[in-house]
Amino acid sequence: MGVPTHSPLSNEPKPAPLVSPPNTVALSAIISGCKVFAKRLDEPEAIKAEVLGIRPASVQRRSRFAKPLIKEEETTANGVEKEAESLEFYLHWIGYNKRLDEWVVGSRVHLDQSIEWPVVNPTPSTSASSTAPSPKQSGKQARKSSVIHKRDSSKLRKVALKNAQKLTHDDEEDQDQEEHDHEEDEEDEADDDEDDDDDLDSDRPLNQFSKQDEIEKLRTSGSMTQSHHEISRVKNLDRIQIGKHEVEAWYFSPYPIEFAHIPILYICEFCLLFYGSEAQIHRHRIKCTLLHPPGNEIYRSEEIHFFEIDGRRQKTWCRNLSLLSKCFLDHKTLYYDVDPFLYYVMCQRDSNGLHLIGYFSKEKESAENYNVACILTLPQYQRLGFGKLLIEFSYELSKKEGKLGSPEKPLSDLGLLSYRAYWEETIVGFILECHKKSEGVSIDEIAQKTAIVHGDVMHSE
Repeated sequence: MGVPTHSPLSNEPKPAPLVSPPNTVALSAIISGCKVFAKRLDEPEAIKAEVLGIRPASVQRRSRFAKPLIKEEETTANGVEKEAESLEFYLHWIGYNKRLDEWVVGSRVHLDQSIEWPVVNPTPSTSASSTAPSPKQSGKQARKSSVIHKRDSSKLRKVALKNAQKLTHDDEEDQDQEEHDHEEDEEDEADDDEDDDDDLDSDRPLNQFSKQDEIEKLRTSGSMTQSHHEISRVKNLDRIQIGKHEVEAWYFSPYPIEFAHIPILYICEFCLLFYGSEAQIHRHRIKCTLLHPPGNEIYRSEEIHFFEIDGRRQKTWCRNLSLLSKCFLDHKTLYYDVDPFLYYVMCQRDSNGLHLIGYFSKEKESAENYNVACILTLPQYQRLGFGKLLIEFSYELSKKEGKLGSPEKPLSDLGLLSYRAYWEETIVGFILECHKKSEGVSIDEIAQKTAIVHGDVMHSE
């Protein structure tokens, strides 16, 4: 009888991952895909996390972030401490929202706990791998593997550093490919978003998840996107300073490669141009005369202002806005064609000018009657009611146009929660008004009164 082999259609269970015992693997031997235990700053104990990327630690980043962290760790030799400072790992905390993924210095990775290695899918040629090993063989294999990892740590270190360099190189290639694709698809402007094009998700219904599955997906992944390639990209910025606010970037955004992995990206809060150092942004602010978005002011109420900006007329400003928003939205793909879109920007006024709070964009001509293509409230202004105001303003525009409106799908996790809250509050308020008048109400009447499409009215029930 021959040895059975795996077929592509086989339903056999995946092989169990190889686990190295504590204190048997060098930090430099860890590769992308490993699951390790590491220290989160807000947690008392180490948490399991998956390594998504590796990069050499920057002296500039280390001096700003890593030194206080290394004091918390006890090292037994100068070599170990040096190695802990020389590498950074991009970790996804298992069971946590993807928004919390972060780069951590090697000193926060606990080598005194077990490390799980990525599973390699078996191929037909590897016939020996098709048979499950006995418990005794598994123990021998684990012990043998730990010795091998110790012996080949220098070789695996080269692999880790190569992966880190490849990550940065891939970011540059992805950006170049996006620009190349834009040139080829220039004739299809109406199908592109200024900062998002839903490759796989726009044709999929939002209600394909049960409510429990949907909540769990939002909690752990951060968005309703099904494009795993897109959401698995490693963010390339640590922190962003815009005006007087310094915030942490949540996701990858295709800023030029020379700005990748710097400690802080400085952005002018009025023209949205970006710089790599505090001295550069200071020189720019002396010369920059813009004190509000470059568009038509269409609404003013006390401290709140709304501007309408045509993407065709203000290409640079709108592209910079799209780059900024991509740092906080991972369910969209950024393109540089902003011509088919209008941007509605909300600002708050003080003695220094009009400061960007958030915005939404919409297609000038939407075949699906979307009244929002992309919507964002900047992190420093979230949980203050500004998101609801943006949503309400988009529906008021739909009422002015005499149309029913709906946001483009999929929504981000925070976007979906905000829209659901607005839909429920608006619909319940209208129903209560009708109840006071002892009048019946239908779904069509709710839609016509609130400008919310029938599907969203039913989805909010």
